[in-house]
Amino acid sequence: MTMQAQLHCLCLFTLYLTTGYGQEEKFSGPLKPMTFSIFEGQGTNQIIFQFKASPLAVTFKLTGETDDIFQIQPDGLLYHSKALDRETRAVHKLQVSALDAHGNTVEGPVPITIEVKDINDNRPVFLQSKYEGSVRQNSRPGNSIGTLIAHDMDEENTINSVLGYRIVDQTPKVPRDGLFLVQAYSGMFQLALQSLRKRDTPQYNLTVEVSDKDFKTLCFVQINIIDINDQIPIFEKSDYGNLTLPEDTAIGTVILTIQATDADEPHTGSSKILYRITQGDSEGHLEIETDPETNTGYVKVKKPLDFEAVDVYNIVFQAENPEPLVLDVQYNASSSATFRLSVTDVNEAPQFSQQLYQARVREDVAKGTKVGNVTAKDPEGLDISYSLRGDKRGWLKIDPVTGEIFSVASLDREAESLYRVQVVATEVGGSSLSSTARFHLTLMDVNDNPPRLVKEYTGLFFCYPPKAPGSLIFEATDDDQQSFRGRHFTFSLGRESLQKDWEVSKINGTHARLSTKHTGFEERVYHIPVRINDSGRPPLEGTVSLPGIILAVVFFQIKKNKGQHNVESAQASEVKPLRN
Repeated sequence: MTMQAQLHCLCLFTLYLTTGYGQEEKFSGPLKPMTFSIFEGQGTNQIIFQFKASPLAVTFKLTGETDDIFQIQPDGLLYHSKALDRETRAVHKLQVSALDAHGNTVEGPVPITIEVKDINDNRPVFLQSKYEGSVRQNSRPGNSIGTLIAHDMDEENTINSVLGYRIVDQTPKVPRDGLFLVQAYSGMFQLALQSLRKRDTPQYNLTVEVSDKDFKTLCFVQINIIDINDQIPIFEKSDYGNLTLPEDTAIGTVILTIQATDADEPHTGSSKILYRITQGDSEGHLEIETDPETNTGYVKVKKPLDFEAVDVYNIVFQAENPEPLVLDVQYNASSSATFRLSVTDVNEAPQFSQQLYQARVREDVAKGTKVGNVTAKDPEGLDISYSLRGDKRGWLKIDPVTGEIFSVASLDREAESLYRVQVVATEVGGSSLSSTARFHLTLMDVNDNPPRLVKEYTGLFFCYPPKAPGSLIFEATDDDQQSFRGRHFTFSLGRESLQKDWEVSKINGTHARLSTKHTGFEERVYHIPVRINDSGRPPLEGTVSLPGIILAVVFFQIKKNKGQHNVESAQASEVKPLRN
């Protein structure tokens, strides 16, 4: 047997030992789709299969997911040059083609599948290096603390990825070792033997091992023992005695300090104390703030005290924890205390029922009309006298006994649409204390202002002699409140005799045009009366005069003087408009 034949047999023998058979249990054959299974981690240059070429083929070509691992020789020998890693790629999809001497494909490409078989080459790892859990003291054995989670990158649901957990160390071993257990395959952590007390050991440190069939990994678990609320707050004394305060004591004033203690773990919800008033202050005039460090309670005035309403408060305090008590523990008389607060009378100013009174009336109401009413009471029950302040126009008066407000003069919306005054309530007798409130009177508009021109139209003129009819535009307004539709006026000449020479035409609701009807006017000043009617209820009419409408008063005369043009002008004196 030649040396080459011996080497070929050796390669085939190596193939048999390392990879097993192909899908047809052969080591060579024609080019066709095939699947091979190869264990990961094997050495380099391992032969997989040798493809036989057709008569026209002289070489082979390999493509696909080679990952620079798979190669093929010209004689069709397929092999891998590096170790495979299933966790990197579990299946490689390759294609093999047979080529002729010119590089042309004569057969294929055909698919070749390489399945990478798993070996146990990955150590199990925990998701975190340290875990922390807690157990309430007096918890029963069997209570779950939490679950440890580890992961193995080897193939799932095989012997390589089956993980087991166990506790390898407990520190301290007080009151005994084996206080905890971990379920072998689920990783669930549990209290095992007995209930624990925080005062004995507040914390346990455990070392836990997770392993597959070849590898082991450790992690650390810290178990904290949590105090339970099995102690109630106890007041240092059950009766805080008597205290007397004036009714004008300022809001926020600390009037009493109370103290209770709790034997549970400090600075936890089991030992923190909250105070509340359970009896004697249904209106909430007092409040209690707790110092979070010392659990001291500070009783403060929250709402003004009122001797006339309540003169004695018989208070019951209750001290409680924000954390619920355990089932077999209840609050008792040790968690409550009493306190008596007496309130003394202080002379107080009268109090209005509201700080702002508002009323609405028409501006044309008759004098003596009632326009509003205010009320005030004296806390001590004294009589009250009312007066006005700030009635700058002298429009109002107030009944000093009843608080009724009347008009005493003509009201004018156009002068002041919202009339503001102050009402003063003064106690009769005593210290003559007083207080004030505001009274706002809104005046509603009535149509009591006739139309007028928006301005004085002076210096209006037509040139003489008029060569064509002319016109001018004027605008009207009035002082009443404008509606949302705006102002609407009608216009007409003040005398019928003017109609042969003049004409008034409406442009819109506020503007009109005055026009001449011919050119035969004399040279003089004309005063044209114009009637303007509004659309109010009742409607009002105003007659205005457009003065200074000048014909032939302004004129130009051109004459020569020493060879230059001079312009002389003459203008009538300005006439002020007439008012209606």
